[in-house]
Amino acid sequence: MARLRKALRPPREELRPWPELTAFGPRPPGGVLVGGALRDALLGRPWSDVDWLVDDPERAARQLAARPGAHAFALDPVRGHWRVVDGERTIDLTPLRGPIERDLTRRDFTVNALALGPDGPIDPLGGRSDLAARRLVAAAPDALTDDPLRGLRGLRLAASLDLTWEPDTRARAVAAALAIHEGALTAPAAERMRDELTALLHVARPGDALADAHELGWLRLLVPELVAGDGVEHGGFHHLDVLRHQLEALQRLATGFPDADVPLRLATLLHDVGKPACRDRDELGRLRFYGHADVGAEITSRALRKLRYDRATVARAAELVRRHMLPLPKNEREARRFVHRRRELLPDLLQLMIADRESARGRLSSAATRRAYRAALARVVALLEERAPEPPLLDGGEVMRLLDLGPGPRVGEALAFLTEAHAVGDVRDREEAARALRRFARARGWRPEDDGT
Repeated sequence: MARLRKALRPPREELRPWPELTAFGPRPPGGVLVGGALRDALLGRPWSDVDWLVDDPERAARQLAARPGAHAFALDPVRGHWRVVDGERTIDLTPLRGPIERDLTRRDFTVNALALGPDGPIDPLGGRSDLAARRLVAAAPDALTDDPLRGLRGLRLAASLDLTWEPDTRARAVAAALAIHEGALTAPAAERMRDELTALLHVARPGDALADAHELGWLRLLVPELVAGDGVEHGGFHHLDVLRHQLEALQRLATGFPDADVPLRLATLLHDVGKPACRDRDELGRLRFYGHADVGAEITSRALRKLRYDRATVARAAELVRRHMLPLPKNEREARRFVHRRRELLPDLLQLMIADRESARGRLSSAATRRAYRAALARVVALLEERAPEPPLLDGGEVMRLLDLGPGPRVGEALAFLTEAHAVGDVRDREEAARALRRFARARGWRPEDDGT
C-alpha cells in the first residue's frame, strides 16, 4: 500500500534558486523576509501572505498602508505584531529583537527557519537542504513542546509539502501528543486545533494525512470520537475497519470532488462515527449497526462544537451524516420524491454517498451492485439538472377555503403534501390538486365527505 501511495504522488518540485526580495512586493525599511512565502518560493509554489521582521512594526505597517486600498491594524498589541491587508495579500510585521539567527532557531521546523535580508539568504539550521531532501526536522529539541500545536503543524507541513519526518522529530511529535493526552502538557486551544484540522482536510491526500495523525497520537486529540472505530470490524460491503473506511471515504471525496467544502469533508470523515456505539449481531450472527446514522449525527454535532466550528457548519455536517444511509430511488417517481425531500442537501449528500460506496469493497460488493448504485445516482443527478420547482398550485388561503380549515398546523401539512405530490407528478393542475387534497384530508379524518370525483 505504501508503494502504491508513493507511485500516485505527483513528482516533487525541484528547488529554485534563492529569490530576490523584490519578488515579494513592497519591502518595509530594513525588513527581513521570513516564513512560508520564502519556503514556497523556493519550491516554485504560489504564495500570497508574507512575513517581515522589522525594528518598528507599527511604523512599517503605517508606511505600507499608505498605498491605495491598503489598511493596517495591530494584530497583537502586547507583543507588537501588526498586519497590513493590501488587496488579497496579507503582510505581517513582527519585531526583530536581537540577531536574526537567534530568532530563526526559535521557530518550529528548519524548513520554516529561512530568511532573506538585504544582504542575501540567512539559513542557520540548514533548512534549505532539508527542504531539498524533503525532510521535516524540528528547529530545536524543545521546539514541539514550546508550542504544543507544532506537532499538528508538522503533520500539515508533511502532507502539504510531501515531507518525510526525520525520525527524532517524529518521536518528539509522538511524545508531545502523549504528554497532552496525559495532561503533562497543556492542549492547544480548540480554535487552533480546528484550523489545523480544516487545513489537513484540504491537503492532496487528507485520508493519508489523518492516518498519519492517528499513528502519531494526534487524531485522538483532534477527534477522539473517530479513534473509537479503530479495529471495529465492518463485514459485508466493507473491507476496512470503521476508522480506516472513513479515512478512505474522505480520500475518495477529495479525489473525486476536489471542490468539496468543509461541512462535506467533515461529514465524510465522520459519516460512520456512530457505528462503534451501535455494533450488534442479529440472530444469524451477522454484524448490524442499526441507528448508526442518527447516533453518528449527534456525535458529529458534539465533536464539531467542541472544536468551535460555526453553527452552520456543524448543522450541515451533522445532517449529512444523519441522511447518508437513505435508500437510493429505484425509479423516476422515487427519484423525484428523493430530490424534493432532500434538495437542500444536494448535491453534497450524493457526493458523500458516492465516496462512502467507492471506499467499500467487501465480499458483498460486486460489479452488479456498483452498476445498480450508479444507475440510482444517475436518476437523481438528472433531476437535479431540471429547472427549479414550480410555485405551488394552491396557496394557503385556497387550501383553508377548500378544506374548511382555520389557521394552524393542518394547513402547513396539507401544503407540504400538495407540494410533494406536484413535484413527483401525482398532480398536474389545480383541479387535480383540489381532488388530491380532499382525499388527503379524508384519510386524515379531517373531513367526512367524499373526494369530489
